[in-house]
Formats: sequence, C-alpha cells, structure tokens
Amino acid sequence: MMGERQTDQPELFYGFSLERHVPADHVLRSIDRFVDLGDIREQLRPYYSDTGRPSIDPELMIRMLIIGYCMGIRSERRLCDEVHLNLAYRWFCRLGLDGDVPDHSTFSKNRHGRFRDSDLLRKLFEQTVARCIAEGLVGGEGFAVDASMIKADANRQNSTPGDEWEPPDDPGHAVREYLAVLDEAAFGGATPVVPKFISAADPASRWTGANGGLAFFAYCTNYLIDLKHAVIMDVEATTAVRQAEVTAQRTMLDRTQERFGIWPERLAADTGYGSAENLAWLVHEKGIEPHIPVFDKDRTDGSFARRDFVYDHADDSYTCPGGKQLRRYWQEGRAARAKPPADGIDRYRARKTDCQACDLRSRCRPGEAGRKLLRSVHEGARDLARDLSLTDAYLTSRRERKKVEMLFAHLKRILKLDRLRLRGPNGAKDEFLLAATAQNLRKLAKLIPMPAPATT
Repeated sequence: MMGERQTDQPELFYGFSLERHVPADHVLRSIDRFVDLGDIREQLRPYYSDTGRPSIDPELMIRMLIIGYCMGIRSERRLCDEVHLNLAYRWFCRLGLDGDVPDHSTFSKNRHGRFRDSDLLRKLFEQTVARCIAEGLVGGEGFAVDASMIKADANRQNSTPGDEWEPPDDPGHAVREYLAVLDEAAFGGATPVVPKFISAADPASRWTGANGGLAFFAYCTNYLIDLKHAVIMDVEATTAVRQAEVTAQRTMLDRTQERFGIWPERLAADTGYGSAENLAWLVHEKGIEPHIPVFDKDRTDGSFARRDFVYDHADDSYTCPGGKQLRRYWQEGRAARAKPPADGIDRYRARKTDCQACDLRSRCRPGEAGRKLLRSVHEGARDLARDLSLTDAYLTSRRERKKVEMLFAHLKRILKLDRLRLRGPNGAKDEFLLAATAQNLRKLAKLIPMPAPATT
C-alpha cells in the first residue's frame, strides 16, 4: 500500500534528542571520553577583560578545532558550516539544536591572542599525552624520532632571491615572526646558509628540494613517539633543514622528561640523526642507547676504508692492513702538548717511508703521499652505535621505527595536513600541535573500548 504524501506543515511540538541521534559507534562519541576541558576557562581568565561584551565560549572553539583536525576539515569557514549542519558535531560541541555557531573570524582573533599567549594548544596536547600514559599506552622504554616536510602556504611566484630579500616597511605578522626567530636553532639560526628564495608571504618557510621532486616552501613537523603504541610524546615545528631536526630531537627529549618524568632506554632514528655530536649527546649526556645508523663517509675509489684499520685504544693508534701504525703525532712528547682539535676531528698519519715500501700501496693510498685517517673525538659513541647495530634489539627498533612514518602518512592522507593553512612559525606550531592532539585522541578512541551500556 502506498504511503501518505509528505507535507511541509510544521509540527507544533517536537520530541528530539541529539543524544539519541548520534550513533553509539561514532568516532566523536569515543573521542569525547578523553577530552577534558574543565579548567580551560580558568587558564584563559587572565587574558579576558572584566568588562565589555561576553565572549564566545573558549571550550566551544577548542571543541570545534578538535573536530576539524580529527575529521580532516581544513577550512575554518567550512568547519563552521559543518558544525551548523551535522548533528554529531553539534552534540560534541554541546550546542544543542538552537545553539549559534561562532563566525570563522573568531578563531583567528583568539589564535593570535589568547591561545598563543596562554600556550593553550601545547597544554591541550600534553593533556592527551598524560591521558595516554594513564591508560597504559606508553611503555617509556623505546622512543623513535623523525621529521616530515609539510608544504607552506607560499609559492615561488611571490618570492625573492635570498641574498636580495629585505623586510618590508609595514611587515605582516608572518614577517614579524620570522624576524623574531632569526637566531633560534629551530628556524633562522639552524644554518648560516642563505636560502635560495625567501617567500614574501611566509619568509620563515624554507625553499627545499629535499624530496627529490620540484622544490617548494616548507616547514618540518618533528615527532617523538613511544614505540609501544605509537603515541606521540612530543611535537616540534622547525624549518626544513636537517640541522634543525636534530635540535628538535634534543628539545623534545628534554621536554618529555621535564613534563612527564619519562626517559627512554633507546632511541630509534634514521641516518640523519647519526652524526658524531648527536650520538655523543645521547650516549654520554643522556645515557640513551642510539639505535641509529652511524653517518659515515667511506672511500669510493676502491681503496681500504677506515673499517679495515684496527684501532688500539690503549696506544691511541691504528694498525693498517699491512701491519704498519698510524699515529696522531710521531714526535715524542708532542701529544702531551697538543690542544683538542678545533673541528673535533683527530688525524692519524702513517710514516711516508712505510707507505712507499708497502706492497699494498696501490690499494691503500692512490694519489696520496701517505695514508691518513680521520677519527672524531666522539668516536666512542659512534663505536657503541655500530656495536648496537649488530644486536637483535636494534633490528626490532629499526622495524618499529616505521610507526612514526605511518603517523606522517596518516597526518597527510587522512587528516589532510599535506599543506599548511596558517603562516609563520607560530602558525606552523599551532597546526602541528592540533594535528598531533587529534592523532593521540584517535589513538585513544581506537585502543580503549567504549564501556558497555548500562542495563536496566
């Protein structure tokens, strides 16, 4: 039998419940269990005036931002439209059916003011880390670190050669932020090399072709993760150069110990973190086992490599494959008077007469008068890293390190953060913190099952 025709005559009364219309298995219902914003008003109270018109509830704005980053909604204009229309989003924001959605411009005003002044987004992220620790998702024994480049909101057409760039007379906030971080190790102070191009819209972003394709302006998001369940322990924004990534690793390890009292036994990373200085910092200053490939530059001409020479620690000398010695100083008493090398590299040389009479001369020193070896003053830490690379634990760490790469893939493909929407170092920090917060919340929602419904 055909049903009755639908009419648009409004009902006088409705019995409607948002709670009943949000599915029990909706991801936001699961995430909501781990979002605690009870003290957010007290944190922000010093940044509001005691007079004037009432402001938008900051908890509402934070909940809307969580929705945007958890659900991959990159535009704040679109986010406001989605929250207005979507029942689950209204339920998560505690808006009800009649609640007004704030204008998109409200986010920008609060971001440049109260949120950054109070470091609110950093505190929000650390709340998720603390919750992961409380739920037993953090092992605290093995960590991994890596960085991934994210395109900046800048393009080549609106840029200037690096050696010709000058700040404008009326700089915008992105230029002011760039000038403020010129001496910071994470941005301008990371390398003395002048960039090939500097963007007029976002000069702190770095022109890079490190991915092997077309060059672009970018920032780097740096993750420090716990290897048990790939929980993000810390996140740091830097310019897109390798030196800044190593600096970010140190910052994140120190901050994790300070905030949560957790210090890993081992750290997994790729070869970019395998410099002698960084390995020495991990081993000697922090007592962390570096499960990191050692950065070596072996000879490529087919001659004997440094590993073919045997080092005698007690005698401070090398023995070559021909049985001859290489020393730093051959004159008696010279070593006692020598100062530490300014570049951190000791140089060991063979006697010229030994090399001239050696049958292996053609394989050892083509084009050289005598064989020379370079040894870092941090070679002890490098040797430890080489020894660790032969263990089963190292192989496990190398396999588990892929978890951080999977997080970056999730960040770009699922959360849609393959290009920044905000400009300047602070804009990059805000986006990376919110994205890491969303990933930790989604991790909690996935691994901690929903409680069974109460039976009556």
